[in-house]
Amino acid sequence: MREFYSNGKLLISGEYVVLDGAKALALPTKFGQSLTVTPIDEPKLIWKSYNRDKSLWFEGTFEIENGKLKPNQNNETSDRIVQIIQAAKTLNPDFLSSNQGCTISTALTFPKNWGLGTSSTLINNIADWAKVDAFELLKNTFGGSGYDIACAQNDAPITFQRTPNGIEVNTLDFSPEFKEHIYFVYLNEKQNSREGIATYNSNKSNIKPVISEINEITSKLINCDSFKQFEDLLTQHETIISKVTKQQPVKDRLFPDFNGVVKSLGAWGGDFVLVTSEGNPTAYFKEKGFHTVIPYSDMIL
Repeated sequence: MREFYSNGKLLISGEYVVLDGAKALALPTKFGQSLTVTPIDEPKLIWKSYNRDKSLWFEGTFEIENGKLKPNQNNETSDRIVQIIQAAKTLNPDFLSSNQGCTISTALTFPKNWGLGTSSTLINNIADWAKVDAFELLKNTFGGSGYDIACAQNDAPITFQRTPNGIEVNTLDFSPEFKEHIYFVYLNEKQNSREGIATYNSNKSNIKPVISEINEITSKLINCDSFKQFEDLLTQHETIISKVTKQQPVKDRLFPDFNGVVKSLGAWGGDFVLVTSEGNPTAYFKEKGFHTVIPYSDMIL
């Protein structure tokens, strides 16, 4: 038996523009996903995926015939697993090359609908299992910037940047003195990252000045020792990205009366937002119908 584990992710700065080379600040989470592989003497993969509450959210069997997987059902999850496994085999032809199969068990430590990286943690775990480059596997399957893969692989905050020479990932000693005033609130709706990226790509124009502005904000966020400055930088970032994507900032849309900053993370429109507040804002958000409010120290590695 072999076991793999990958961290979840939150993108604090650089959402969308990270695709075009902006430097992003990203935080691996204390939540993630494991993948356990147990060999069997049959040419098949017997797959079970579990949610945080131990409930089974996917079950399927895949026959291995002539080096290819054949699912016993047709649905989006089965199709995705086939796509990832076949892409891994393309990168490493020796992967699953024998008649021996496996039972596969994946287990999330966060609710599946939270959007902390169900796909990216699976990609990274399969890449480790197949002994292939996880960034290449992502590129050949889901696509995206790859910051989520970098979070999956690191146990500390990172900066992430796509450059002409490849991906640059640097770990950081990022632990704000005022982190007790930072919270993450789930917006009760899982955002489709691919749709968010498509919206961004259809709206962006003259992106170079924006990347320079975001890079400067990212650098200042990393070195910020003032809570007020941190809030100001988050607000500036939100204003810039709202203009690029032609979308209304989440605070204006949902929380105009909140006494603090509310910043979108990752793909706008769902998943988690970052919230700053002098006091515990849980009661405010629960009254608005948002019951998942997680303090920084409970979320971030």
